[in-house]
Amino acid sequence: MIVVLLGPPGAGKGTQANILCKSKELFHFSTGDILRDEIKKKSEIGQKIESIINAGKLVGDEIIIKIVEKILSEELSRNKGILFDGFPRNVDQARGFEELLKKKKQKIDCVIHILIDEEEIIKRIQKRQSEENRDDDNVDVLKSRLDVYLKETTPLIDLYKKNNILKTLDGMQAIESVSNDMSKSIDEI
Repeated sequence: MIVVLLGPPGAGKGTQANILCKSKELFHFSTGDILRDEIKKKSEIGQKIESIINAGKLVGDEIIIKIVEKILSEELSRNKGILFDGFPRNVDQARGFEELLKKKKQKIDCVIHILIDEEEIIKRIQKRQSEENRDDDNVDVLKSRLDVYLKETTPLIDLYKKNNILKTLDGMQAIESVSNDMSKSIDEI
């Protein structure tokens, strides 16, 4: 099973993905976590990733696609599926992802889009920054990330809607309600 989870920064994707992956025995592919791990390693690629993220931009498709290919090879056989949290982010990544999945004789089973308003996003990001002290969690970087997200992801959402695999959920609900809605979406596959 291949599930894609979309939503703006601060929508609760990580929280919801953790809950869903545990209950459905899915591997959690978190683009953000993988990129932050590279930054912590202070590798050459990690340094490039850090400067891109801190500028409020998205990491290039070629880097992400290579990471995804490795994860598909390693984790598909070990789990009931993979939940891709924050990937793909744009139509080019989606095309590259489709090609990888075809090679593995897989397809995207469901795309879950968590909707949340900008005021709530800002409130959540400020709270997360104070609790987790993440460098990429400040209002200026957030606004840039939101602009990039909307520009890059809106055509992707339209694509998945046309493919009839998009399920949109209200991210303004309590965590448990969003989790229940996500679980129902997966059960309907």
